[in-house]
Amino acid sequence: MFIFTLVLLGFLFILVKLILIVEMREVCVIERLGKFRAVMQPGLHFLIPFFDRVAYRHETREQVLDIPAQSCISKDNIQIDVDGLVYIKVMDGAKASYGIEDYRRASINLAQTTMRSEIGKLSLSETFSERDTLNETIVREIDKASDPWGIKVLRYEVRNITPSLNVIHTLEKQMEAERSKRAEITLANAARDSMINLSEGDRQEAINLSEGDKQKQINEAEGRAKEIEIIAEATAQGMTLIAEAANTPCGDDAIKMRLMQEFIQQTGAVLDKADVSILPAEIAKLEGFFEGMDKVTTAVQGAK
Repeated sequence: MFIFTLVLLGFLFILVKLILIVEMREVCVIERLGKFRAVMQPGLHFLIPFFDRVAYRHETREQVLDIPAQSCISKDNIQIDVDGLVYIKVMDGAKASYGIEDYRRASINLAQTTMRSEIGKLSLSETFSERDTLNETIVREIDKASDPWGIKVLRYEVRNITPSLNVIHTLEKQMEAERSKRAEITLANAARDSMINLSEGDRQEAINLSEGDKQKQINEAEGRAKEIEIIAEATAQGMTLIAEAANTPCGDDAIKMRLMQEFIQQTGAVLDKADVSILPAEIAKLEGFFEGMDKVTTAVQGAK
């Protein structure tokens, strides 16, 4: 029974060494007597016990490697801490086994050095605005250097870019100054627009006032002209009526009587308002005045 157990254990041991099952997510590197023999793809494989052995197993799925934060100096001599993620995939199991000791650690170190080099070519503002370009450049440089390792660098992503505290304080002050500058510019533009609007309003007001004054003067001139025209027409009509009345019988006497009444009324009004006294002897001149008016009336009638 003991011998049977030993034989069974030996058979199982040989069977385990003989059969190799490679899972779908990996490849196995086989060595025969210490020398590379083949890379076994996923599936069932048979080995020669005690001669063949699985030297390396490699993950064939895409792998994500965390790049620790490191201090970098930008082109404008500003210290920043940068970390990221690198995505790689094993393309050749033999190169990944014999081309490099540890391709994961090598990829991380290479990503760090490449990142420091590329950050040194950019200013602080460019590291934020040109992040996509930075990622593409790092991927290209790492992929070129890692080709002998049998791996493919699929992409690189800069995760965090953190300036030092002094730089952050300086940037905050700069942003505050920029905001103050924009506020002052906005207020200045508002004041300028307000002054322009006020001056435009004053200008329009002055124009409206001048136009109104002009129209007022025109209206007053037209009114005076119309008044003079009406007075002239009335005077002409009055003179015509007087001339027609003078041609009627007893018209001369009526005109003389009307003129005497007007003269006496006007003289009385003047005497009431005047400060100069008129002697009674001056009243004698009224007769000569009426005689002169009689001659004027006769001359007018003769002319007609």
